[in-house]
Amino acid sequence: MTKIKCPICNCETEWSPDNKYRPFCSERCKTIDLGGWASGKYHISSPLTPEDMEDEDTAIEIEKALQEQLKNTHGNS
Repeated sequence: MTKIKCPICNCETEWSPDNKYRPFCSERCKTIDLGGWASGKYHISSPLTPEDMEDEDTAIEIEKALQEQLKNTHGNS
């Protein structure tokens, strides 16, 4: 079992499929991070290129992340 530090509170947390908040330790830390993205505190330094989307696995992961963010933004669980 791999342990990592939560990027928000630095608490030690488990990196495994059982941790539904990974890489965060809790829903609270996950929400704080999302708020940072929504407020513009974080940003991606360069736009995605078509080459970034050529890798099907990467495209699927991006799509899943966007769907999860949309779901969380609208308060659906």
